[in-house]
Amino acid sequence: MAVKAMGNNLINVSEKLLKGQGGAVILGLKQYKEFLKYEMEKERIDETIRDGLAAKKKGETETMESFLKKDYPQLYADVWGI
Repeated sequence: MAVKAMGNNLINVSEKLLKGQGGAVILGLKQYKEFLKYEMEKERIDETIRDGLAAKKKGETETMESFLKKDYPQLYADVWGI
């Protein structure tokens, strides 16, 4: 067994496991869940950016100015002082 409980406060981890994995991290369950939530959100944001860049490369995007003119003419007028 690579990891073995040793009483209430000790954990014995084999040196082979540590070397093979490049180290170890011990987190409380709450911290681990927060880390996973952060990583999942980061992945979602990264995917959104990748999709947006691909759409821009294909010419499927428009400038903020043309978007506002077309879909929100009053807002465009307010922003640009027209």
